[in-house]
Amino acid sequence: MVAPAERARLFELVSLLLTYPDADLLAAGDELTAAAAHLAHPDAGAAVREFLAWFTTTPGTEVQQHYVQTFDLRRRSGLYLTYYLHGDTRKRGIALLTLKQRYRAHGLRLDGGELPDLLPVVLEFAAVAGPGDGEAPLRQHRRGVELLREALTASGTPYRHLLDAVCLALPPLTDADREAVAALAADGPPVESVGTTTPGALAPTDELAAIDLAPYGEAPAHRPSPHFPCSTPEARP
Repeated sequence: MVAPAERARLFELVSLLLTYPDADLLAAGDELTAAAAHLAHPDAGAAVREFLAWFTTTPGTEVQQHYVQTFDLRRRSGLYLTYYLHGDTRKRGIALLTLKQRYRAHGLRLDGGELPDLLPVVLEFAAVAGPGDGEAPLRQHRRGVELLREALTASGTPYRHLLDAVCLALPPLTDADREAVAALAADGPPVESVGTTTPGALAPTDELAAIDLAPYGEAPAHRPSPHFPCSTPEARP
């Protein structure tokens, strides 16, 4: 079992390592390695250090190309968690809005136009807000995290080590989870078009309509980190 304080350190570090490896991140290899050395959980720490051994010895342009090929050009290994459960459907838009509202309830707002279900964002929120409500999105999307871990493992990418570390800090999968993951892996997510009207569907809101679902097959130029401009939640009465 990974202790709460250790989970926060782990989630914060993995959140950073799962962002696009720009020049600043590539230049921070020594600091990242030092941070990984302080991870107390033996298996989680070893997994992160295994990734960093590749990250710090591979040319930066190769790391960047590998990141784009792994996360931006393959649907099965995208970092957007709600996609695994909802696909590009209206339910995904509602799930994104729910995440945004959860962040706001903790006084946190996303920087730029980043989507709230991006795994580095969800991990950073877990580290900042802490156990309980902060880690709730990770638990709710446990099946999506496992699908991503399996896809990365199958591809052999060094990024698989980071997902191994995250999963060690999450509740173990139940039998029902494993069955659902197997079904999603075989069938893929729902394919209903976004905006399709179904009986009982919620009426669109301005905020929901403003959420653009992440495109696949296009590599974003840069993903800022940290994702929340203010890393300390606002005080609440």
